[in-house]
Amino acid sequence: MNVSALVVVAATLFGWGLVSKRLARADLTAPIVFIVVGAALTWTGLIEGPEEPAALTPLVEITLVWVLFSDAARLPMRELRQDVGRYLRLLAVGLPLTVLLGWGLAAWFWPGLGLWLALFVGAALAPTDAALGIPVVTNPVVPSRIRQLITVESGLNDGIATPVVMVAIAGAAAAAGLEGHEGAGHAVVQLLLGVVVGSAVGAAGGWLLRLARRHDLAAEDFMGIAVLALGLLAYAAALALAGNGFVAAFCGGLAFGACAGRRGPEELVFLEQTGALVSALVWLAFGAIAVPIMFEGIDPLMLVYAVLSLTVVRMLPVALSLIGSGLDRRTVLFVGWFGPRGLASLVFALLALEALGPVSDEAVAVVTVTVLVSVVAHGLSAAPLAGRYGRSVAGAGPEPGGPVEVIELRPAAAALSRATRAADETTRARVARG
Repeated sequence: MNVSALVVVAATLFGWGLVSKRLARADLTAPIVFIVVGAALTWTGLIEGPEEPAALTPLVEITLVWVLFSDAARLPMRELRQDVGRYLRLLAVGLPLTVLLGWGLAAWFWPGLGLWLALFVGAALAPTDAALGIPVVTNPVVPSRIRQLITVESGLNDGIATPVVMVAIAGAAAAAGLEGHEGAGHAVVQLLLGVVVGSAVGAAGGWLLRLARRHDLAAEDFMGIAVLALGLLAYAAALALAGNGFVAAFCGGLAFGACAGRRGPEELVFLEQTGALVSALVWLAFGAIAVPIMFEGIDPLMLVYAVLSLTVVRMLPVALSLIGSGLDRRTVLFVGWFGPRGLASLVFALLALEALGPVSDEAVAVVTVTVLVSVVAHGLSAAPLAGRYGRSVAGAGPEPGGPVEVIELRPAAAALSRATRAADETTRARVARG
């Protein structure tokens, strides 16, 4: 990256900080801004695009590590017991069905992909990103348990889908005869090692953190940095023992959250703020590398797949998994629609591009088109549909089971929720007036 490109990137980050509140009210999200800037940098020749994806590998991998660790660590498992059945329905039934349906549709649309790359497309587009539907998960007119359901699903499904994505990439590499790849069987062994190593590191880190606080050994100003390093430690330790680092980061986050005690979430703030920064840079890299590939290889079938992925492939499994859950039809449709594809999907796309090279171009283009369509469609529809849904359920009386405290999103999303609070208050006033 030359100095001119660095100036543009730094100015964009600073400029977003200055006007993010105003842009959020206009439904112009950070992903849209940074994707456009990244694509513009490539098209103007300030940075090299698809020719140098390997240079972004450290940034992409670290981003995924911190997002997986922090999302898993923030979930208060003990406080989610009341609605655990609904979470399990979405994650244990809905998510696998989404992967299978997306896999089958990709294999049907593009037989030339082969089964492994088709599986990659289905698995990479299965995780959701609640941060792209901020007006939904922060809007008080939407029942708190529904907002919690969407947030918890988003916090866990990326980690659950990661093993499938990594196995698919390994299988595609072996099928293409690429050197240095040992196939899907070896990838499964790596996943199991990742589970063991990550869980051990996360649990030990959480216990040591509680011990240090109890004996007043640790300076609070450095605890955030320590937790950030713990996420990297889980990842690196798994790699050193020939395990899968991403699965280790996710399992490490779960174990840390379970063992760190009540103050554990407070120690995640620095990690999440750092993750927000690198996430913005990944969105920019996505625009610089994947968008040009998409425009070179896009065809109308990809747009059709994107639409089906965001509707049928997502909403049908959600509807099937929530049968008998006590949710009415409008709620099931609402939850099914607000499954935006975001950071995890684009990170998977960049990882596939780095590991497979041109072999993955068509698959990456499919993922790219779907993420871009989702960023726009969910970004523009979140606020009006949330308001309409809130008004439709307001007349049904108090929320069944009573309200709950919704898990706070990652800092970048939380900042945007505060920026749009005035709009939320306006919507709530309108609902109250009928």
